[in-house]
Amino acid sequence: MQYQNDLLQSSIPPEQKKNNYVNHLIIGLVCAILATASYAFFSAKPTPSTLDEIALTIPDITTNIEQPIKLPDSTNPLLETSPPPKASHTPGMQSLSTVWQEHKIKPGESLSAIFSKNKLSKSDLHKIVHANSIGSQFATIRAGKSLMIGLNITGELSHLTYKKSPYEELKATRLEDGSFNVELSLKKIERRTSSASVTIHSSLFVDGIDAGLSNQTIMQLADIFAWDIDFALDIRENDQFFVLYESLYINDKPIGTGDILAAKFINQGHPTTAIRFKDPAGKTSYYTPKGNSMRKAFIRTPIPFARISSRFNLKRKHPVLNRIRAHKGVDYAARTGTPIKATGDGKITFRGKQRGYGNVVIIQHGQQYSTLYAHMSKFRRGQRRGSHINQGDIIGYVGKTGLASGPHLHYEFRINGKHRNPLTVSFPNSNPIQKKYKTAFLAQAKPLLNQLESLNKTQLAQKIQ
Repeated sequence: MQYQNDLLQSSIPPEQKKNNYVNHLIIGLVCAILATASYAFFSAKPTPSTLDEIALTIPDITTNIEQPIKLPDSTNPLLETSPPPKASHTPGMQSLSTVWQEHKIKPGESLSAIFSKNKLSKSDLHKIVHANSIGSQFATIRAGKSLMIGLNITGELSHLTYKKSPYEELKATRLEDGSFNVELSLKKIERRTSSASVTIHSSLFVDGIDAGLSNQTIMQLADIFAWDIDFALDIRENDQFFVLYESLYINDKPIGTGDILAAKFINQGHPTTAIRFKDPAGKTSYYTPKGNSMRKAFIRTPIPFARISSRFNLKRKHPVLNRIRAHKGVDYAARTGTPIKATGDGKITFRGKQRGYGNVVIIQHGQQYSTLYAHMSKFRRGQRRGSHINQGDIIGYVGKTGLASGPHLHYEFRINGKHRNPLTVSFPNSNPIQKKYKTAFLAQAKPLLNQLESLNKTQLAQKIQ
């Protein structure tokens, strides 16, 4: 090796050796200057004078090598040094990273089907429905409403929200352990008392709506007086009613109507008044001003607002048989499929076909009373002979089975086995208000009765004018 080095050294001319030495010396000086400048730049922010000195010392070199310095990009995920913040699963708190999507509920669509369509875990569905006593309410979703589905950053279900009503919202929130907390959020409802005075010229519904009443309030009014007034038969032009009812608000915005507080109906000159009362035990009912129950043992008609096509007549000519045959009930004409309601509490003693009556249900009400419903198109499911029935329960649907010329309900009312006219028979009253609640009822009823009387006087004054 030494021999080779000597051979190389001896081959380089003396002039060339001198030039090489100078070149190495210049390169060394430049490197030293650059090292000094770099140290000053990175160790402390250089002042303008320092930069000028460096520029004067090596003007050519700094001009050629100066490049902008790129700092690490904090938005570049590859350069991120700390993990992203963990999504919060605290009940009632929604993570900022939650992605929401809305699912419009279609008719007949179950919660299970919705989870499948949105590729959600059936295990999460089970956890939500069985989370607590409230979770099962998610199974009562209704078509036309929406489910709000919240997914976390991993695409996992984190929130499920269902708005049951304007003031009720059902919420499911995933917890840290993977289970769900379900709660029912209730907005504060303000209840204001509203009133209406109505004179009937066309019908209960048309004139009621013209007075600003909702369908719900009108139907409730018909239910309250159903034991005393047949709204398909008894209503006359110029009949009147006055009603005090609740209007519901949330944040000063109307959301609907509540219960009727008091009402007075003047039918063919005969006034009937009803007052709502909720006793300390939680039972709510309507009573006369003296505390007698508005509820009777029977309602007058099994199909509200239906047209009477044939009355009680023991000498009627049968429309199909074309001969005199006693008509021991009342016929109500209605479309096929119209629901039929039981007129009183009782027990089904017959349910099946009965000669010319077609499909029949007979209900026994205690020992004295019984009612018969004939020509049904079909029976209500889940009921059978021996089933207990409450007043107002649907027991079947209008049809024209048996000897019937068209769809209608044939209704009979019997006392001790004898037929009575359902339109005129006197019904026994239900129990009056309990004596221990009578004082509280009278105190609550007094201002309501005064308001109803004020509405009546205002209506009379307007007529006089």
